[in-house]
Amino acid sequence: MHYDLTKSLLDNLTTAVILVDDQLRVQYLNPAAEHLLAASRSQLIGTPIRHLILDADAHTEEDMASALTELHPFTRREAHLQVANSMQAATVDYTVTPLMEAGTRPSLLMEIRPLDRLMRISREDGIISAHAATRALVRGVAHEVKNPLGGIRGAAQLLARELPDESLREYTDIIIDEVDRLRNLVDRMLGPRKLPQRILVNIHEVLERVRTIMLADDSDGVVIERDYDPSLPELWADKDQLIQAVLNVVKNARQALNENPTQQNPKITIRTRALRQFTIGHTRHRLVLSVEIEDNGPGVDKDLQETLFFPMVSGRAHGTGLGLSISQSIVNQHHGLIECDSQPGKTIFRLLLPVEKPQATTHAGV
Repeated sequence: MHYDLTKSLLDNLTTAVILVDDQLRVQYLNPAAEHLLAASRSQLIGTPIRHLILDADAHTEEDMASALTELHPFTRREAHLQVANSMQAATVDYTVTPLMEAGTRPSLLMEIRPLDRLMRISREDGIISAHAATRALVRGVAHEVKNPLGGIRGAAQLLARELPDESLREYTDIIIDEVDRLRNLVDRMLGPRKLPQRILVNIHEVLERVRTIMLADDSDGVVIERDYDPSLPELWADKDQLIQAVLNVVKNARQALNENPTQQNPKITIRTRALRQFTIGHTRHRLVLSVEIEDNGPGVDKDLQETLFFPMVSGRAHGTGLGLSISQSIVNQHHGLIECDSQPGKTIFRLLLPVEKPQATTHAGV
């Protein structure tokens, strides 16, 4: 009974637990550790720990060997572990504790607590809060700007009627045209002005529509590849708004490729996947659809990534800074989020869309 309870506790821990012998070889690991190391227990037993993980900021193997001889535990905070089987770095806290029992050789208990998920939730919460604050600011400014613009336009129209010389109307026409341009700019900053008309939508129909639009002009040589999961269910969404959101992101990727003077073999990959029991901000969803727009362009500057979805922020010389902001607003209205991960040669915009029908109504902009 005691053994079964211990095993059950270890199997259900979210903390990865690894037992290492005095030769620094894996003796035992729980399911959380199997998930972290991206391999099964049978594959990992007997493997030297140095072949599995490496702390990029410290000398893990030397520290573990020292812990064995000195019987002294140690802890590392926010360590960047390189996991061999997944070829990815994970941010974790880990503790190594020596175990010593009479008549046995010492061993080490390694407890690894992944921080990536908590850091991602915190980052997402910041993005959502910042976008909501920006939207509120834009709505306030829009009211203050559009009211006097209406007065200016009306006054220009009245002035045009009173002008004695028809040739002078050229100037009032310029005033009216510029006022209209500013009103349109404000409207675009506000994003979609109506609530999403949600129906059951196949995400791949949305993506194929976007792909067809982009392929209508293939003169720049940008290749658009697909990597779809055909098993994805339909989701409750406004189809036209989703097309607009995805189209803005794909256009942004294409423009980044075209404006890169050293770009070779420009390519965009549209990828879909299912994420189960996934948290967006502080809300946990049973199923979330992930739509990734990946390009092999120059990447997004680190400083720009923090403000990329704000209105009027652009990393391109001729960009308006509105496309990504509008896309984020649309996806937010669907209770989702757009993330960006970027490095030179690989930029991924990830649209996260909950599948379930929302219960609450989200108010649109002005």
